[in-house]
Amino acid sequence: MISDCKVYSMNTTNVMFCHVVRGWEGVNMNYIRVLCTVFPQVHSLSGVSITSPVALETDNNGSNKQDSHVGQEDENTDRGNWSSKREYMLSMIGYAVGLGNVWRFPYLAYKHGGGAFLIPYTIMLAVAGLPLFFMESSFGQFCSQGPINVWKAVPILQGVGITMMLVSTFVAIYYNVIIAYSIYYLFASFQYPLPWSAKDCNSTGLLDCFFSKEAHGHTYLDFISMNETGPVVWHLALCLLLAWILVGAALFKGIKSSGKVVYFTATFPYVVLFILLIRGVTLEGAKDGIEFYIGSKSNLTKLADSEVWKDAATQIFFSLSVAWGGLMALSSYNKFYNNSYQDSIIVCITNCGTSVFAGFAIFSILGHMAHVYQRPVSEVADAGFGLAFIAYPDALSKLPISPLWSILFFVMLITLGLDSQFAGIEVIATCLQDAYPKLLKSKRGIVTTAVCTVLFLLGLPCVTGAGIYWVNLIDTFCAGWILLVAGLLEVLGLSILYGGNRFIKDIEMMIGSKSALFWLWWRACWFLITPVVLSIILVWSLYTFTSPTYGSVVYPDWGISLGWCMTAFCLIWIPILAVWKVYKASGAFVIQRIKAACSPTEDWGPYLECHRGERYGTRGATDPNVISNKFTTRL
Repeated sequence: MISDCKVYSMNTTNVMFCHVVRGWEGVNMNYIRVLCTVFPQVHSLSGVSITSPVALETDNNGSNKQDSHVGQEDENTDRGNWSSKREYMLSMIGYAVGLGNVWRFPYLAYKHGGGAFLIPYTIMLAVAGLPLFFMESSFGQFCSQGPINVWKAVPILQGVGITMMLVSTFVAIYYNVIIAYSIYYLFASFQYPLPWSAKDCNSTGLLDCFFSKEAHGHTYLDFISMNETGPVVWHLALCLLLAWILVGAALFKGIKSSGKVVYFTATFPYVVLFILLIRGVTLEGAKDGIEFYIGSKSNLTKLADSEVWKDAATQIFFSLSVAWGGLMALSSYNKFYNNSYQDSIIVCITNCGTSVFAGFAIFSILGHMAHVYQRPVSEVADAGFGLAFIAYPDALSKLPISPLWSILFFVMLITLGLDSQFAGIEVIATCLQDAYPKLLKSKRGIVTTAVCTVLFLLGLPCVTGAGIYWVNLIDTFCAGWILLVAGLLEVLGLSILYGGNRFIKDIEMMIGSKSALFWLWWRACWFLITPVVLSIILVWSLYTFTSPTYGSVVYPDWGISLGWCMTAFCLIWIPILAVWKVYKASGAFVIQRIKAACSPTEDWGPYLECHRGERYGTRGATDPNVISNKFTTRL
């Protein structure tokens, strides 16, 4: 039932507007959106409420209520928008700044010449990281779609979006296991002395720190390969369940709830890093650790080593989380005229600055540990799991009030992990909702709960006696060079098939016109430099690839085969979708079909009609009289 109808005179056209109170009864929102374009003054008419029917759901009593993922101030009443620019920026920073900033960058800097490593690191940020970050965030914001639907711009590459979603799914499985490890260590930190202070974790390894309890007559350390998975370690399984509950609760209402959580999770790591840095530099031996990290022992001759440049490029690429789909998913909820260029600069610089800052906090305390053990810093420094769960906890256990520092450190790891995990699950949920908007758009909580439940069950093998081997296997085969393939196809697809100059005009529709000089660098990167850099890294990574090991444990052949199957499963959708799109395209000849599959679909462009402008036009009729007559007739 439609009530409160009023007629307003606009120029010579009478247009009837209705304040919707109950139901829509067949009213086509396209007519209203077109009217918003033709008659901008519609937005200022008093007493007129224009709300998308997709943003409403009817309860049993016939009354309407707004979807939880859509706010009253949102520009896009179908998908919703960020409640504030601050929440978006914190979410992007939290997504980009992850565990790798703390447990990998400091080690790479130490390994590759200390301060000298910042030279290739900064260069790779400029030629690979920032161009891709700017491209992805602008791409998602322009069309307000997730990593699959954005490829309406180049349908033949839609498989790239599926690859991104699948990689995010696999990574989400083991990434939350790492968060579960951190939760387990956090609980253990509420003891004095710390449990691992009685063990030499540097010599016995990570498994001894985790699985020291007995089960079925033997310790979990007896499971020394993937062939001996053993039972689920239930205290870790419960920690994993808690991790998924935290993720599900934060994302239950989509960005409307996660945007509030990031006020804590994105800022708390900086507080902890600052506290650890202040404490670390006051310790004896801290100077030695900092010198090993980035001080007077910097070695410029390392710049002649090709591996240094490869590691710098790889670290930038993975640290900024490009080609995962998360940047597109998060930016798709921006308002259309948001300045994506400015955001990209801020987030990328913050990410890299955090990596450098974290190194000082980490190595100052590692320097103290080296002093305590009377060993070189090089023998106590480590990367990855070894740093986060062995070397650094061991160092913290040597400090006065050690439980306090341990608690702060593991809460920091948890918050760093959760921010990245939020975006990974957002990729999956956004792709599902964009694929089935009528079915799932108003069921955000159900979608999130279902995704978290399924991924929790899939993660149980990672909390068995041999769980650490599964984590390492998925990390090796799913979070590696697959992303390089996706990133390379992305930049080539947009710069060549879609057209770099066309993409630049799209961006200018959002951020305003810029000079040719402004775009000179971005054109150089998107058309040449970035594809070349990614190609070199990809070839190098494949050439130097070796079968994964964990410590001295060699993976069985079936484990390696399973890893390659996961890789193939992620990548195979790229050729499958390409062939399917060519097959479904119109044209009498193959070349015509290929050309059609490389061209944007008819509904490609800004999501809302009032943003499509002259370049994209409206999806329906454009004659005001026709629109008015149709709209009034439908009412």
